[in-house]
Amino acid sequence: MNAMTARVYGSGHAARQAVRRGEHRGPTAGIAPGYVQGNLAILPKALADDFFRFCHFNPKPCPLLAASEPGDPRLPALGEDVDIRTDIPLYHVWRDGRMVEAVSDLKALWRDDLVAFLIGCSFSFEEALVEDGIPLRHISCGTNVPMYRTSIQTQPAGPFHGPLVVSMRPLKPADAIRAVQITSRFPAVHGAPVHIGKPELIGIKDIMQPDYGDPVEVKDDELPVFWACGVTPQSVIATVRPDFCITHAPGHMLVTDLKNSRLAIL
Repeated sequence: MNAMTARVYGSGHAARQAVRRGEHRGPTAGIAPGYVQGNLAILPKALADDFFRFCHFNPKPCPLLAASEPGDPRLPALGEDVDIRTDIPLYHVWRDGRMVEAVSDLKALWRDDLVAFLIGCSFSFEEALVEDGIPLRHISCGTNVPMYRTSIQTQPAGPFHGPLVVSMRPLKPADAIRAVQITSRFPAVHGAPVHIGKPELIGIKDIMQPDYGDPVEVKDDELPVFWACGVTPQSVIATVRPDFCITHAPGHMLVTDLKNSRLAIL
């Protein structure tokens, strides 16, 4: 199931219930228009304070929406019935910095010392771009947005350090200018782009070979526009190599009860 064939739900609650029942297992782009989605990182309590500081030091790739209490799978700030163990379509399990398993729920893996962090997702500002008439190719193609590890380093906090991950959307120059204006209004979901054009300047050797997601064409009259991406924690995890943690599978987010319109600052 992809973004073009997925059923559209009328609320974040309805989308989460569909995920929890196993009715939706694909990427979550477009399944609940108007509602904020979040990237997931779950870490043992011993690493939680340092990761919280890492998010604070790196607000563009890691704009923190909420964090759970240790051992508590609920995130009431994002929805009264949220259960982080069941409400994301696909999770990645990491051991010693390697992704070792993809699972559809965390019931067998949940521990009393785990802390869940939800980080803002670019799906929120994409909705604002589309409403303004700016076409987004990965949406029209029904694929996941392409994402790349870069040569830009995040600001470290404790053991957490590593490269910035960016998502890319090809835009005509006039649309790129407008996109900067629009996404600057959404700092809670990555804000303005971090780079435009010349991917080699940020360490991307081949634009058609993303590290995550799916490749999309960049036409001759378009510029690749790069935003900081909430998959950055996965890149950091691969660098830090904690003995255990859990993330969402790229593109498979938590749909919250927050409205995208509430995140705009202007």
